[in-house]
Order: sequence, then C-alpha cells, then structure tokens
Amino acid sequence: QVQLVESGGGLVQAGGSLRLSCAASARTYTGCTIAWFRQAPGKEREFVAVISWSGSRTDYADSVKGRFTISRDNAKNTAFLQMNSLKPEDTAVYYCASHPFYSGSDGSKYSSWGHGTQVTVSS
Repeated sequence: QVQLVESGGGLVQAGGSLRLSCAASARTYTGCTIAWFRQAPGKEREFVAVISWSGSRTDYADSVKGRFTISRDNAKNTAFLQMNSLKPEDTAVYYCASHPFYSGSDGSKYSSWGHGTQVTVSS
C-alpha cells in the first residue's frame, strides 16, 4: 500500500499562494498517477488536479484552472500542488491520492490516500 503524506497547508489571505507536497513511499510511487482532491466542511470530496507518472498528462477542475499547477519530482517521490490566487472557497482539507493507472477525476478509483492537510483562505 502506498504511503502518502501531505504537507504545506496553512492559513493564507485571499490572493495569496501555498505549495502543497505529497511524499510517497518509493516502493509503489513508481509508475503511479497522483491526484489531489479536497473536501470542505459539509461538502463532498471534489477533484482538484491529476498528473500522470511521466508528467506529460495533467487535468484540472474548472474551478482551479489557471490558478493551480500540479507537478511531480520522481527522483524525490514527491508531487506538488502550487496554488496561486487563492480564494476563500478554496478552503478545505486537501488530500493526495495514488493509483497505478491514470484514473482522472474519479476518486473511487484511487487505491491509496494520505491523511490530508488543511488549507484555510481568509477573506
């Protein structure tokens, strides 16, 4: 089972930036797709972004396109989510997830999850 650990969350003012990291165990990071999801209080979990193993394929939720960028450093078994121009509605717990195959935005297909990191954007 992939071990995923998110970090980088915190409190930021609207318009600010944060960079989230997702560190994965080496044994199963290789070859896996990494995705970010988020869940705000009282809301369902929603897809944010996904990146293929090679990094050549990415996809974003419409709500974050142009503001968030997903990337990965396979030499360090780590994926990132750069979040710019943050809005109060971006406030949520952010989770990274992994799967051996490209699974897009369907969270039910991801086999491993981290415990999440809190992002709070104040207005």
